[in-house]
Amino acid sequence: MNKVLVVIDAQEDFTRGALHNEEAIKALPIIKEIVSYAYNNFNRKIIYTKDTHTETYLLTQEGKNLPIKHCIRGTEGWRICPEVLIEESEIIEKHSFGSTFWDMKALGSVDELWICGFCTDICVSANFQIIKATYPGLPIVVIEDACAGTSPEMHEAALKVMKSCQAHIVKWNDLKGE
Repeated sequence: MNKVLVVIDAQEDFTRGALHNEEAIKALPIIKEIVSYAYNNFNRKIIYTKDTHTETYLLTQEGKNLPIKHCIRGTEGWRICPEVLIEESEIIEKHSFGSTFWDMKALGSVDELWICGFCTDICVSANFQIIKATYPGLPIVVIEDACAGTSPEMHEAALKVMKSCQAHIVKWNDLKGE
């Protein structure tokens, strides 16, 4: 079975930076373990997304609704957390919550997709929905303890919505035991 891991926005600003999140920091060691597992078992097929904004972020619709500058291209906060990054992997810069780059060129031939990252209730769920709408028959696994939302309540709510849209919601320990 050909599997791909997608790591959504595991960036400094979502962990230790502008949008500091203790739940995201707690998820980093789990993501690191999953990345290592995928690297060794998924033919090194790992895709990272990178929330990417410009200095004019505050003038955008998103900036007006979330007026905290974050993930500004070239800044420290824009970097993918080094402990979870495998340099030779593909990185997709996205300028909104979800990427529209999810085509077979990006995914390759895939039988199952695993997703983890930040924020569960915004970018993780948006990318899940886009991928699911584009490939309705593709099994998608969301690794709940390798995600973090804007709050624990929003994380849980997003997981419920994704589950209702046929995501397989699992914990890493249960998944790696398969």
